[in-house]
This record gives sequence, structure tokens and C-alpha cells, in this order.
Amino acid sequence: MSKKTDILIPMQKTWNRIDKNDFPPLLREIPDPPPLLYIEGTFPDPFVYTFLAVVGSRKYTPYGKQACEKILGGLHGYPIAIVSGLALGMDAIAHSAALEARLPTIAVPGSGLDRRVLYPAANRALAETILTAGGALISPFEPMFRATPFSFPERNRIMAGLSRAVLVVEAEERSGTLITSRLATEYNRDVFTIPGPIFSSTSRGPHMLLRLGATPITSSEELLEALGFTAKTPQKDVLHSTEEQLLLDILTRPKTRDEVVEELSLPPQHVNATLTLLEMKGYIVEQGGTLRRT
Repeated sequence: MSKKTDILIPMQKTWNRIDKNDFPPLLREIPDPPPLLYIEGTFPDPFVYTFLAVVGSRKYTPYGKQACEKILGGLHGYPIAIVSGLALGMDAIAHSAALEARLPTIAVPGSGLDRRVLYPAANRALAETILTAGGALISPFEPMFRATPFSFPERNRIMAGLSRAVLVVEAEERSGTLITSRLATEYNRDVFTIPGPIFSSTSRGPHMLLRLGATPITSSEELLEALGFTAKTPQKDVLHSTEEQLLLDILTRPKTRDEVVEELSLPPQHVNATLTLLEMKGYIVEQGGTLRRT
């Protein structure tokens, strides 16, 4: 690693640690859960959000990218959190699509969370964007643990364990992506997949899953229905915190996110997460770079 790269990567502060007694309920159900998790950022409330793991091939096709972005984009406004592995390819596309749709997203890398080892290095900027948008990074490994071939199955186990269901976008027939879907089946989670062109090698994994009983997903509406939601404009939900009411009181006129942050003595990350919740609940809308009450 060059000196220039060393300078650009920030030294990490402190990570929150939670033991398995405090894990989200679904993760506590899996056989032999890890003894603890390291968490950075804002972890979505598992009693409010439905967690959906989205996985796929690193060698994705334009079809797979478009399908993932369109289907996840249609989840905007619903209490759904997207879980993926921060890997190159479809994982990064899933995280980015979630951010674009204003959905909280959780990255589970196959390494520790210290920026000097966070894997892959090419997605460290994406990790920072996830945190800034109010999402989270989690890992069962020590902060300075470097990724190994053996750490990714453990990462996949956490992703499947956290989630209500797994959506497979593209995968070769012998892809490591299918490990997550197999674990999801073992953990009694739903497995969804997007059918692909019959001439594409990245369709072989999804089509094999379909033969084994996975639910085909071809639209946001089908995904919402499979997750138990009604595909219609969400109604306004109740406010759950004084911060939410405070932010609404501040928006007496349209303002940018930066203006809102400047008026509050709260961490920007916390403000952005609360704004996202208010938008999901239908209290505010962001248009042209400004926020306004509905």
C-alpha cells in the first residue's frame, strides 16, 4: 500500500460491540451464532424494518444491474432495510440502489471494519456513503481482521441470519452467491430470485433456484407482496421520537439537508437517518435537493 493511500484512509475510532444475547431476534435463531458483532453506524430497528438480503454475481450483466436498481427503487417509502456484503459487483449495486431509494442499508464485509483492512478496498468510499446516509457496517471479525477465503461463508451466514428473505439477482451455477441462498433455506427464510435470459451464464443460478422452489420476482410489486406489504402508497406512520417532531418543526419552509443539520446540535449521521425515516413515513419529501413537509 502506498503512502498516499495510507494518508487517504482515515484511522478508525471506536466500534460498538454487541454480544449474541442482544442480537436482532432473527439472528439469534440461527445455529451457533457468533459470540459478538462489531457495529459502526446506525443499525435499523429490527422491530420496525423488514431486512432483505440482496446478493448476486460479481460479474454482473447490464440486465442484472438494471433489474436490481429498478426493483429496489420501487421499495422507496416502505420500512425495508437492504443487507448485502459490500463486495464488488451486485453487492455494491444493491447498496447503491438502496441509497438511491432512501432505504437504510447494512453492509457485512468479509473482513474487520478498520479502514486499513476493510474489504474490498475499492468499496471503502461506498462504506463511508452508507454510514453518512444513516446505514451501518457490521462484522463478526476483530476490527483488524483481513479477509480470507474462509471468512466469506461466515459473512454470508450473518447476512442470511439477519434477513427475513434473500433475493438472488444473478449467479453462476457454482457461484459463492448461492451459499447465502442455501443458508437462508436452512434458516427457514424465504428465497427470491430474478429470472434471467436463458443464454446468460449468470442466469443459471437463479433458474436452478426456481427449479428448487424459489419465488420468482419480476417487479417491485411482486417483491413487496412476497414480503407481506401491500404495493400502494404508504400511509403516514406515527412519529416515534422527539427528534422526528423536532425536524418537522424546523421544516417550516423547504430546506436542504445541510441547512437542517446546521440548525441542530445533533450528529449529521443521526439527522440524515431521522430524515430518511420521516420520508418513509410520508411526512416529508425531497425534491430538487430540498426537503419540505407534505
